[in-house]
Amino acid sequence: MKVLRTPDERFTDLPDYPFAPNYVDVSDQDGGSLRVHYLDEGPADGPVVLVLHGEPSWSFLYRKMIPLLVDAGLRVIAPDLVGFGKSDKPTEQSDYTYARHVAWMQEAIVDHLDLRDATFFGQDWGGLVGLRLVAENPERFARVVIGNTGLPTGEHAPSDAFLAWQKFSQTSPDFDIGFLINGATITELSDAEIAAYDAPFPDDTYMAGARIFPSLVPTSPDDPAASANKAAWEVLMAWDKPLICCFGDSDPITAGGDKPFLKLVPGAQGQPHVTVANAHHFFQEDVAPELAQIIVDAVARG
Repeated sequence: MKVLRTPDERFTDLPDYPFAPNYVDVSDQDGGSLRVHYLDEGPADGPVVLVLHGEPSWSFLYRKMIPLLVDAGLRVIAPDLVGFGKSDKPTEQSDYTYARHVAWMQEAIVDHLDLRDATFFGQDWGGLVGLRLVAENPERFARVVIGNTGLPTGEHAPSDAFLAWQKFSQTSPDFDIGFLINGATITELSDAEIAAYDAPFPDDTYMAGARIFPSLVPTSPDDPAASANKAAWEVLMAWDKPLICCFGDSDPITAGGDKPFLKLVPGAQGQPHVTVANAHHFFQEDVAPELAQIIVDAVARG
């Protein structure tokens, strides 16, 4: 497995991202190792909140939420998925699978940090990976908050918007990360913020993970990840701890994605679910205070 590591100088002077880096090595399944980056902010003995980014963002996405969560006394863990941010980047699209992403986060975060009584928050692929972590380690998580995400098993047709995005990721000669993220927010990003989203990817050779991610979403029942996601749903359908949905009102990719959770998860019953106003797909950019408060309130309720 050939691996690239984004030069540190690409991450200097990022706007509103003063956080200290943390690194851990995980197995690359080929006998080598990969370096995973994560943020660990707030009091060491505070209630733990694990926040996972999606495609094609990185932990920079949570820069507005982290200080608000820390101010509330929470300890925030924000990893960069392998292939993104400051984490290592295998160069071949075939190096990435759904199962590997789950295994890498299991080793780097759940096991390495020995998560206990944690709150999980996930959006986009952060939800697809994180909900698998929750289902495979239910004793380690106390509650779940999700938005603009899902846990597909391939039994339902994806939206036209998603299929278009999937095709674009595989065929477009240009894959301008910052431009793509700015196009899926209501809040207009600054040039510096767009550059920060571009920072992990000096050129297309670093983008194998970002390119392949949309194609790893199960869209048919015989997808390699379908059976594992079905097994995760079996756990979630018995999950009686809190699960809160907070989906954006302006996201064409995941519109209606909350319905299966509201219908099937016992712990979703009676919770203060919300459709977040003025919130596009990357709603951490649009409504960070509202999302942070949803998490803070969920932890406070116990």
